[in-house]
Amino acid sequence: MIKMIGLDLDGTTLNENGKLSEFTRKAFKLAREKGAHIVVTTGRTFDSLPEEILSLEGLEYIITSNGAHITRLQDKKVIYSNCIHPDSIEELVKIFKAEGYSIEAFTGGKAYMEKAEYEFFKNAKESYRSIDYILRTRNPVEYLFDFVLDRKAEIENINLNFEDLKDKERALPVISRVKDITITSSFVHNWEIGGATTSKGRALSALADMLEIDPKEELLACGDSPNDISMISLAKVGVCVENGTQETKDAADYVYPSNKDDGVAKAIIDFVINI
Repeated sequence: MIKMIGLDLDGTTLNENGKLSEFTRKAFKLAREKGAHIVVTTGRTFDSLPEEILSLEGLEYIITSNGAHITRLQDKKVIYSNCIHPDSIEELVKIFKAEGYSIEAFTGGKAYMEKAEYEFFKNAKESYRSIDYILRTRNPVEYLFDFVLDRKAEIENINLNFEDLKDKERALPVISRVKDITITSSFVHNWEIGGATTSKGRALSALADMLEIDPKEELLACGDSPNDISMISLAKVGVCVENGTQETKDAADYVYPSNKDDGVAKAIIDFVINI
């Protein structure tokens, strides 16, 4: 009996157009009628969530910033936090300054980037990243490193972005020297830094305890990227969609059709609805 469904958004539950298909909506409705809690578990900040997710009927909880926060939608109260330690933030900022890394900082449910970089994307015609997504979800600030240090006790997540994948690989041992952080990725061009125990799996486990649910017996989790592996490994049924990374597929119990082909909905039908 599956009582909780943990779902990554981008590349997993949302289709290639960044939307919920009608089939997926129907699967959600059937799952709710069976008494299952549907929990969005995303690397996005709360402020970056699509309106169709926030307005989804029956959605009670959202896990954001790779597990840094759990928000109860009824009153938008953060009921769980697991941010990066302030000492680690200070060490990271020293490295960012020395190496000249491009970063984005998540705090207070919002994502921030350096104003000059935001202006660059406003004028860019193409990029290795989605320009539209950046302009819709990122907030420009001047002196981003100072901004981060001023909020060092409240940083949910930090993204490092690299156009050149060789630069990305060279950065890993550099940032790995910092204590009490986790490093993962949801996008081939980035590293995502969280706190020492921050993960989607840890947050889902905490929520399951609150709801008296046993993840090892009653959780279905679906994802596509390395930042989903912790919840896929936690779950009774761990699913990776076909368009996911090989690393994520290897961690999953099952590989289902891609996000273009309603893999999440089909997994819900098989393991929750049982028809």
